Amino acid sequence: MRISTKGRYGLTIMIALAKRHGEGPTSLRVIAEEHNLSEHYLEQLIAPLRNSGLVRSIRGAYGGYVLGREPREITAGDIIRVLEGPITLVEGIEDEEPAKRELWVRISEAIKGVLENTTLDDLANHVETRGESDPYMFYI
Repeated sequence: MRISTKGRYGLTIMIALAKRHGEGPTSLRVIAEEHNLSEHYLEQLIAPLRNSGLVRSIRGAYGGYVLGREPREITAGDIIRVLEGPITLVEGIEDEEPAKRELWVRISEAIKGVLENTTLDDLANHVETRGESDPYMFYI
């Protein structure tokens, strides 16, 4: 599975809106400037996010975009599916031998689990802990 710039920049838009949740609408120009991205490209990405109900547009001089739901109710999986399509690691695994098929299924389920259990709230409030070792990270 490969996440394209559509998925990456779409997550950037959604995280930016989640960080400003409750503060009113945010323009794509502000998000583009803050993240050094093309505003024109973000305009292309916002349409499917709006059509899916993940964001709402507010018109007017102080308009922009707001989340369509609470940040804790929107998962990374919701965003990736809207922008990238179904979350699949490998297609045609039915023809694989059982051991390899089981491996692909387990990897795919793990990826889906991370995407479905990571909310915008988690991403917007993520605090990087440099220098502290992650209890689940093993270094070799």
